[in-house]
Amino acid sequence: MFVNSDSRKESAAGKMAEKKMSLSRRNHLKSLLLQIGKEMLEEEARRAEEEKMAYMRENCPLSFPQCTLDLQELCRQLHKQIDLVDDERYDMEMKVKKCNKEIDDLKMKVQDLNGRFKKPTLRRVRMSADAMLAALLGSKHKVSLDLRANLKQVKKELKEEGKQTGDWRKNIEDKSGMGGRKKMFEAEA
Repeated sequence: MFVNSDSRKESAAGKMAEKKMSLSRRNHLKSLLLQIGKEMLEEEARRAEEEKMAYMRENCPLSFPQCTLDLQELCRQLHKQIDLVDDERYDMEMKVKKCNKEIDDLKMKVQDLNGRFKKPTLRRVRMSADAMLAALLGSKHKVSLDLRANLKQVKKELKEEGKQTGDWRKNIEDKSGMGGRKKMFEAEA
């Protein structure tokens, strides 16, 4: 029977994969990798510290002045540098915000083009009228909204109703005819 040389190579590779590395050998290699990694981290930290110190020597020469005028001038220079750095930081923040907004807009466009946008499930939130106005108007809303304060007050006058419990026919007869109208005009004047 003829055996293909490729199949012999595959079987040899399979046997090699089946062989396991001894535990002591594996631990030794692990410890070597950890040592190399530790040395690399230390070297990187040392290099970063050297770069930091070189930058500080170049850009921030500190010489403490002896008189107050020199000290005031040093303070002015430091304030100018702080202002410049703050301006740069603000510009960078604005650029980052603009880029993030553009990224979000592009993501929304991609979602719209894909047509797979899922509407988020809305939760029912109990909110008072004050909280709703504060959410809509922001800090502009300071006045509390009391809906019952503007309602018309109706007072029941039980005492006056008790006085008018007389005979209603008598009132109508008094006001009927010319004599009654005459009495009404006399009462108004």
